[in-house]
Amino acid sequence: MSDQNDVRELIIIGGGPAGYTAALYAARADLEPLVIEGFQWGGQLMITSDVENYPGYADGVMGPEMMSDFRRQAERFGSQFITDDVTKVDFSERPFRVWVGDDEYSARAVIVATGASARWLGIESEQQHRGRGVSTCATCDGAFFREKEVYVVGGGDSAFEEALFLTKFASRVHLVHRRDEFRASKIMVDRAEQNEKLDFVLNAVVEEIVGDVKVEALRLRNTVTDETWEVPADGVFVAIGHDPNTSLVVDQLDHDAAGYLITKPGTTETNVPGIFAAGDVQDHTYRQAITAAGSGCMSALDAERYLAAVEGHPGTAMTAPRPEAAEV
Repeated sequence: MSDQNDVRELIIIGGGPAGYTAALYAARADLEPLVIEGFQWGGQLMITSDVENYPGYADGVMGPEMMSDFRRQAERFGSQFITDDVTKVDFSERPFRVWVGDDEYSARAVIVATGASARWLGIESEQQHRGRGVSTCATCDGAFFREKEVYVVGGGDSAFEEALFLTKFASRVHLVHRRDEFRASKIMVDRAEQNEKLDFVLNAVVEEIVGDVKVEALRLRNTVTDETWEVPADGVFVAIGHDPNTSLVVDQLDHDAAGYLITKPGTTETNVPGIFAAGDVQDHTYRQAITAAGSGCMSALDAERYLAAVEGHPGTAMTAPRPEAAEV
């Protein structure tokens, strides 16, 4: 064990657009943040192909490359990293305590930026075929389906992005959606409609994934008529949303019915003074890289103000404590 029993100014749990942006701002405020980024550092962008809508990347950028840029910039200003998963937290008293296995770390403030995880269909055959034709990551697995027939399940931007990406490899891509209207943006729907390798299967859900060793077919059910039918398939990509990664903290921080952490309006403050939440772990509305990065920035500023006003950290010239911070 090293110096993990020393009380730090700030611990950031999670590595992604929110966590790394928080680390960048906190490091520049001389908070020397410890980022426990997790084994799957980089968040959902590590399984995202071309990112075209993040300012500053005029020609687009691969998700993993962008996250490496974020991480490297935070590291440049003194952020420290542990590439491991947090196993337990205690926010009931100060300093706050965070465990990675048997190693305990303490801090005066904590930013929770653990993101969200892909949601599965919830059928038994799906789990049996994971890695054998069932995936939630077209970027990771699309190349395995060259000249194959694949299905994508979902109706949002993520589903359309997955489907469009898969047309680079598959012979045919079918997008299955339980309704006849999409949540996806118009530009994504237009792109899909113009792609000759992509078609829609509407008012339908996947009832069963068929195959002994690998995916061979899907059993679909019409949500209007309840009719079922079987279609040949080589693979299925699930893109039906995400769940917040809050299992570590739901018993200690206020959250909504879906598990997303609740923050005070206009801030990243949770119900526990000194604990902040940023990124997709508290945002179920926008869930974009840029909004996650923005809330990461906010959380670092909020943490710096809190430490300056309440914990006696000298602060920096870039921020000033809000009046209410002194009353926490």
